[in-house]
Amino acid sequence: MGRMPVYINSGIGMALILGIDPGSRITGFGIINYYAGKSEYVTSGCIRIPDLELPERLKYIFDNVCEIIERFSPQEVAVEQVFMAKNAASALKLGQARGAAIVAAGFHDLPVSEYSARQIKQAVVGTGAANKEQVQHMIKVLLKLPAAPQADAADALGAALCHINTQANLIKMAGAKAVRRGRIR
Repeated sequence: MGRMPVYINSGIGMALILGIDPGSRITGFGIINYYAGKSEYVTSGCIRIPDLELPERLKYIFDNVCEIIERFSPQEVAVEQVFMAKNAASALKLGQARGAAIVAAGFHDLPVSEYSARQIKQAVVGTGAANKEQVQHMIKVLLKLPAAPQADAADALGAALCHINTQANLIKMAGAKAVRRGRIR
């Protein structure tokens, strides 16, 4: 990969958000720069985990997420929560992959927010029952991309957008409460 632009947090509503869609075989990632009320695509991709024993796969996820964090210096991380799979062993592996990504963020002292797949789909598509293709299409539209990103990368970008929307709504709600109470004039 070539050199990517470095974004510095000015403290005026600007932040780089790293979204992660964890998986034990493929972990998607996406970075969005949020500033002045706008979301700008920075990068995305997939960490394709080699066919190794589980401990080595988890280390591979940890090392690669650390590399992404060190390269792009995000200020916050948004991670998709584990959903209940039909297969308990698959759900356990997914949870462990998610844990490896969260530990990488914690290792770099980054705050981590977690969102369900339903919350992410709701934030991106407008319905929590959206399918993968709908999420990919809306990510393409919302971030003005020339093509739809790979499904795991789109889910990671969706997690980042969900985090941005959630935080913006919390700030609006806090401001509205303060105004109603006469604190802000």
